[in-house]
Amino acid sequence: MTGKVVTVSPLSKILIQNGIVTESDIVLQDNGDDRLLVKHLTDSGYVSASEMGKALAELFNSQLIDLSGHIVSEEMFRIVPASTCYQEHILPYRCERGRLELVVADPFNFELIERLEAQHGLPIKILLSGKDDIGSALKRSEGEASILRDLTEDFRVDVLKEGEDGAEHAVSLEEMGDISGPVAKLVNTLISTALSKRASDIHIESRESAISVKYRIDGVLYPATEMLDKKHHSALVSRLKVMAELDIAEKRIPQDGRFRLRITGRVIDFRLSILPSAYGEEVVIRILDKTSVTEGMSRLNLDNLNMAPAVLKKFRRSIREPYGMVLITGPTGSGKTTTLYAALSEINDGEEKIITIEDPIEYQLEGIVQIPVNEKKGLTFSLGLRSILRHDPDKIMVGEIRDPDTAAIAVQSALTGHLVFTTVHANNVFDVIGRFSHMGIDTYNFVSSLNCVMAQRLVRLICPKCKHEVQANPELLELSGLDAREFGNPKWYEGKGCQHCHGTGYRGRAAITEFLDLTPDIRRMIIDRSHQSELQKVAQEAGMQTLRESALAKVFSGETTLKEINRVTFVD
Repeated sequence: MTGKVVTVSPLSKILIQNGIVTESDIVLQDNGDDRLLVKHLTDSGYVSASEMGKALAELFNSQLIDLSGHIVSEEMFRIVPASTCYQEHILPYRCERGRLELVVADPFNFELIERLEAQHGLPIKILLSGKDDIGSALKRSEGEASILRDLTEDFRVDVLKEGEDGAEHAVSLEEMGDISGPVAKLVNTLISTALSKRASDIHIESRESAISVKYRIDGVLYPATEMLDKKHHSALVSRLKVMAELDIAEKRIPQDGRFRLRITGRVIDFRLSILPSAYGEEVVIRILDKTSVTEGMSRLNLDNLNMAPAVLKKFRRSIREPYGMVLITGPTGSGKTTTLYAALSEINDGEEKIITIEDPIEYQLEGIVQIPVNEKKGLTFSLGLRSILRHDPDKIMVGEIRDPDTAAIAVQSALTGHLVFTTVHANNVFDVIGRFSHMGIDTYNFVSSLNCVMAQRLVRLICPKCKHEVQANPELLELSGLDAREFGNPKWYEGKGCQHCHGTGYRGRAAITEFLDLTPDIRRMIIDRSHQSELQKVAQEAGMQTLRESALAKVFSGETTLKEINRVTFVD
């Protein structure tokens, strides 16, 4: 090649200047067509997709965009239809100052850019991303944007009503009142999408001039749609009130109700809570999908809860005692009921009578008698528990201890030969003692009845599909009260956000626990009313792992993030 003048394209020059290829390498590939050059170098693996992306961004004076978790708004899809996006591998990113920013995989498709500029009367600025990344973002976004448009034809919703004979019969939503068709369709769509996304709650929040709809997924709220027009608010709330048989005219006081739907063959319960606010009525719908939960419960046991091995061993020992009380504490939504049912499933061998009383029955288990609380009919926890004791049970589960009467009966049952499983709302294992004391329960009897107390929280797990290693964030470490060197410089992981996790970076949850084993020393200190700090010190010396320590263990094992455990536990 001596004496020969080598002419290379602008892209080749950038690749050479950046040290990605050498001049001798590129001469063999460069025929003056940058588009063919990109295809050859990337298809052969000679240049990585990320290296080529950076070079193209420099060539076109553009920006390489990370689309992880990005959602295209419905407004953007109105400018560039989804069908065009899929066909051309492009994504409308945003529209600012009269200019459309368009993410493309092929920046050499000048004809497409000119056509879109002429079609929409907008100048276009191109941004760059990979074809696969654009495809994933489109799939994720199209599902979000279409939430208020079309329902699948086979999605049918019937409200189940109890007749005079006690049997349930179906009533289609169209038969219930004069609420407009679009609003009925909106309710159907919100519910169907919530189910597909594994949401536990739907929040409908009233703003000054709009309605915000959010889904709670894995314990965290995410926007379900763009803001809705405020003019739909009254009809939407009225539709839900009709379904739950509440007073449509009453808008000044809170209302609570329930309804049951048959959705494409599945029967699902919903709890409705309505609260008046400054801008109108706020609505929360709790979804109790017994079908999917019961299917999961058939495979659920304590091993699947991902407890620390030492805690699991102690908890198993406690639930196999012949009598006493197994007490789990934590806030609403912390997985207490799931843990109790996993325990009951494990000890349910058919040789003993197990009866539960709950509000409501969230899971259905084979071989266990389950009683739902019905306060309207006078069936409360305390009344139901008294009746259960006359039914010759061996093991009892009380969904929640809310009042002194229920607490006294539960403690007495545990002292007289029954194994009682129950929950109570408290912040940690030591606060439970104060709760029972304030309810007037004799401390000696309470401590004598206890087999164990376990506090529990749920933390979101990093999505396995987009999990990647990241550098430690010094500011986050400081906020978390950590010096990474104390732990041997562990690896840190996060989720980028993908279609599998709906762009959140998290998928699923696991329990973190604080288990108080009632040793003789601990029992004596409780009876002597020792200070909580002294109790905790002795418990930790005996091997108790606090909630924070349990959470940190999951961070160091790469299961969750520091940001997530800071959300659910206090920094020590």
